[in-house]
Amino acid sequence: MKISIALSVLILAAAASLRWHDSQRLAVVRENHTKLVAEAATFGITLDPARPAEVIRFTPRERERKNVEAKAAAAAYIASKKGKELPEQNKGARRVSAMEHGDRMLALDSTQAQIFLDALRDARGLSDETRKDMMGYALMTLCDRHPQPVLALFTETFDLLKENNSMSSVIISSSLDKWSEEDPKAACEWVQKNGEKFPGLVTDDTKIEMISGAARHDPKIAFKLIAELGIQNSSSALREIGGSAKTPDERTALLSVMREHLTTLPDEKARHETTGTLMGTFTDRLAGEGFTAATQWIAGANCTPAELENIAGDLGISVKRDEAGQWVDWVGKQVPAGKSE
Repeated sequence: MKISIALSVLILAAAASLRWHDSQRLAVVRENHTKLVAEAATFGITLDPARPAEVIRFTPRERERKNVEAKAAAAAYIASKKGKELPEQNKGARRVSAMEHGDRMLALDSTQAQIFLDALRDARGLSDETRKDMMGYALMTLCDRHPQPVLALFTETFDLLKENNSMSSVIISSSLDKWSEEDPKAACEWVQKNGEKFPGLVTDDTKIEMISGAARHDPKIAFKLIAELGIQNSSSALREIGGSAKTPDERTALLSVMREHLTTLPDEKARHETTGTLMGTFTDRLAGEGFTAATQWIAGANCTPAELENIAGDLGISVKRDEAGQWVDWVGKQVPAGKSE
């Protein structure tokens, strides 16, 4: 029996709500980060100063505690899907809601997530319909946070979810976007190895989302992935790379990477299209920053005539109304006659 449309919508909506809820909690977590780092030492946890968010060593006791937590979360979730209470629960205890199970999943680290998902895979005594419901909700909840174990389990159990394209598409695209931000080469290898297994799911749009994630990790790698992933719509991929530069410094760094990338392209047409698309993505943000700040950045970036022409060509209605005259004068001075008009 196929998962009903109503159930699919419920799972998608619940997972989206959890991701929003997760982002709200993240602000609180960051606010308390300094205090928690100090407290971590009392539990025998050592942090790498160069990677402050990554726990690299646990004491055996702490590791065992984390394993127990992951197994307990899995056991409670599986039991809820079986419609039963765990033996240690009080008879009068209320049944835990799906949202509370979701919160518990989101509290897992990557090692715990692997343990949790392995337990779901190996669970016994579930109908196919219940297993689909259980797996779909868990994978949707965790795909933005722990993409590698999610994709591993999705690949193993695809037959369960293959009839629900909308859910499968979200799981794959969200996982690959996040994984590309963390480890773009590994994400690319997964696509090259598994892409043909999911032809309707690993699409050009999915790969473009990967480019977006990779650009946040390292724009140089993102440029290379356009060819390695065989993306047909390279303009969309380039716009994702351009959009990753949120600040003037990031824009300067990306411009340097783009210029280096241009030297690897085989023909003038490809170089022209790349320059035009990337510089076009800069224009809206430059215009929004205001004439003075924008032109100072442009001057400091030592833009080539081709780069200046593409910036000018995409200004359009992006400029602030009271600065239009200044931009007109600037275009007249920076762009050769015959093109500036």
